[in-house]
Amino acid sequence: DLSLLRFISAELTRGYFLEHNEAKYTERRERVYTCMRIPKELEKLMFFGIFLCLDAFLYVFTLLPLRVFLAMFRFITLPCYGLRDRRLLQPAQVCDVLKGVILVICYFMMHYVDYSMMYHLIRGQSVIKLYIIYNMLEVADRLFSSFGQDILDALYWTATEPKERKRAHIGVIPHFFMAVLYVFLHAILIMVQATTLNVAFNSHNKSLLTIMMSNNFVEIKGSVFKKFEKNNLFQMSNSDIKERFTNYVLLLIVCLRNMEQFSWNPDHLWVLFPDVCMVVASEIAVDIVKHAFITKFNDITADVYSEYRASLAFDLVSSRQKNAYTDYSDSVSRRMGFIPLPLAVLLIRVVTSSVKVQGILAYVCVVLFYCGLISLKVLNSIVLLGKSCQYVKEAKMEEKLFNPVLTATPGKTAGKQQSMFKSSQGISTDENGSTSVTSQPVHQKENTPSLLVTSNSDQFLTTPDGEEKDISQDSSELKHRSSKKDLLEIDRFTICGNRID
Repeated sequence: DLSLLRFISAELTRGYFLEHNEAKYTERRERVYTCMRIPKELEKLMFFGIFLCLDAFLYVFTLLPLRVFLAMFRFITLPCYGLRDRRLLQPAQVCDVLKGVILVICYFMMHYVDYSMMYHLIRGQSVIKLYIIYNMLEVADRLFSSFGQDILDALYWTATEPKERKRAHIGVIPHFFMAVLYVFLHAILIMVQATTLNVAFNSHNKSLLTIMMSNNFVEIKGSVFKKFEKNNLFQMSNSDIKERFTNYVLLLIVCLRNMEQFSWNPDHLWVLFPDVCMVVASEIAVDIVKHAFITKFNDITADVYSEYRASLAFDLVSSRQKNAYTDYSDSVSRRMGFIPLPLAVLLIRVVTSSVKVQGILAYVCVVLFYCGLISLKVLNSIVLLGKSCQYVKEAKMEEKLFNPVLTATPGKTAGKQQSMFKSSQGISTDENGSTSVTSQPVHQKENTPSLLVTSNSDQFLTTPDGEEKDISQDSSELKHRSSKKDLLEIDRFTICGNRID
């Protein structure tokens, strides 16, 4: 008989067994553990990536002037040795000279930009207007970063392209002026960002700084509920590394300007310290929350960040080879969207205007400081190279250094490469009688792609996880298998987390 007492009694005494759905609850528990592992794995990637950016940034101040000096010395003394080579300068030396000239020209152009007038102009604006300006500056900085490296790469290739080829460009001088204009405008953009942040630091009620920091949490809303795959998350991680390092440099510029206004009083540094900690802490918290929920909603494990770290390490190790394809600072620029030239121009401009060098002792201190920077750069490079070799070995990616995997481009090129790929295959029989797919050795100068090597590293950087398939030894399966993007092939900085197919 149904009664209220029996219903209440059943509600109080009914039981259930979670072990009947063991797989479901085990998966939920693993998700919690993954979220708990995200801060550690993410910060390890951030720590490694920030030092990579620091290495590329210090290169502009330390080794680049020395390399420019060696290139100019070779150019001046070349008649003494005779024209043994058809090139006056090597391609790397030409790129170094172009970087040095762009840096010097933009530095002198920055003297015509009045920082004090810009500060008072921004300070006179309302809080809401400054908030909108800061958001617009962030978007503009990403747009400049996405297109700036293309402008610089176009200049470098135009200046070093073999002359016997048919001319298909507008000339070195137009490309050079485009690069100078880009670096100058990007440096001004970063200066406005630093000035806006400085105004927020010096505001009385700190309301502007609070609003600007809360803007970081709006980023969570725009990214967490989107579909992400491993390639897209890799792009976002690189963007976050670049953003965090740029914020550190902006905070350094703000501290230098404030210390100059207070006659380098060390007590004022402790006044700025809480605000600096709030900016850094909010950035770290937003990154952790964002990546934790992205990995949760897209079923991505925390081990993916070790893959990203190994991919960045692979770039560093490959750039140290004898015949590298590009300079490492340019590789970092493509990976993370971090272009050190505009930021270096602004930092040099702020330091030279804030610190007055007078007397022999001051110049001696400058020389010692420069030697210290060189020592820091060399030490940082040595440690990074050692760690990168360790990460590459742990990921079993050594064969990729000597046998790079080439993928087909869409359209007719893909068909040509696929046919060439098939023609280079052969069927061999081992001692046990089983068949295996082998490839004939192809010279590097030929444009035929090499056979994909069946190794853990190929599965290691192939995405997405749900679509991974075992590499079959049957050529028919290789023919119909869909091509997938490798993390090592993604070298373009993307602004938003769009799907990469």
